Amino acid sequence: MLIGEYQHNIDPKGRVIMPSKFREDLGSSFFITKGLDGCLFVLSPDEWTRMQEKIGAMPLSRARGLQRFFFSGAVEAQPDRQGRFLIPQPLRDYAALSKDVTIIGASSRAEIWDTERWEAFNSTLTQDSIAEAMDSLEL
Repeated sequence: MLIGEYQHNIDPKGRVIMPSKFREDLGSSFFITKGLDGCLFVLSPDEWTRMQEKIGAMPLSRARGLQRFFFSGAVEAQPDRQGRFLIPQPLRDYAALSKDVTIIGASSRAEIWDTERWEAFNSTLTQDSIAEAMDSLEL
């Protein structure tokens, strides 16, 4: 399970360090794709395959938008010995990544956020909205 929040910087070549705890769960390579709410999703090969299978099982009329969104700009990344990996420019542009990024664990995936965007997203969450979501889960 991917949990936690880590602050990193993108270097001039577009590389960032994947936290070592996440590298253990993600493996020696992982997939990066556009995510929701303006972030990037990072998926292990197993999670990537699971997503492909679920989308592939949908009728094309419902799946085509998801296929285009998630697969068109996706890349497979392999961190170097320091844990750095390249985020291609189109994905950096999509997530408006500047120098400061926040990498979070979101259970079965990691997410890469521009730090300012992450802070803005968090400011929209209220105790009431969290409590309402927990009620629907019967927690």
